Amino acid sequence: MQVILKKDVQNLGEAGDLVNVKDGYARNFLIPQNAAEIATEGALQNREQNLARIKAKQEKLHKEALELAEKIEKFAELKLSAKAGESGKLFGTITTKKLAEELKAQSGIEVDRKNVSLNAPINKIGEYTMLIKLTSKVKTELKVTVTASEVVKEAIEEETESTEA
Repeated sequence: MQVILKKDVQNLGEAGDLVNVKDGYARNFLIPQNAAEIATEGALQNREQNLARIKAKQEKLHKEALELAEKIEKFAELKLSAKAGESGKLFGTITTKKLAEELKAQSGIEVDRKNVSLNAPINKIGEYTMLIKLTSKVKTELKVTVTASEVVKEAIEEETESTEA
């Protein structure tokens, strides 16, 4: 089924693109999410008229994303502290939501948690790199340093079992 994308869809295309997708994907996901419309003759004519407007909007979003990426790169490093054990293992994992909140709190730069991704889960003290996808073409990386706010002594309990005869 041919559809015209109304929004950018990851791994599919950008707004205004004419793409072929399976019927179920179009009817059950793209159309209900208002991300696409069926490519009828009228819709294709309307697309041609609106293509310049869509491209101008995309250029504006791209320019804003580049400016935001520059601000993030100038910020250089996000520092976090969390409760950890003696071995350096954190009590809980630092999530992308927490990273987005800390970025906003420390720098005033607001990013959606869905745009933040990590190579590995942050569950130990150390340095990590988070990837921030601002648009499909604009991506930036930010260094994250995790330190221990409180070191909790880990108790290793050995169970001794005695058998009675």
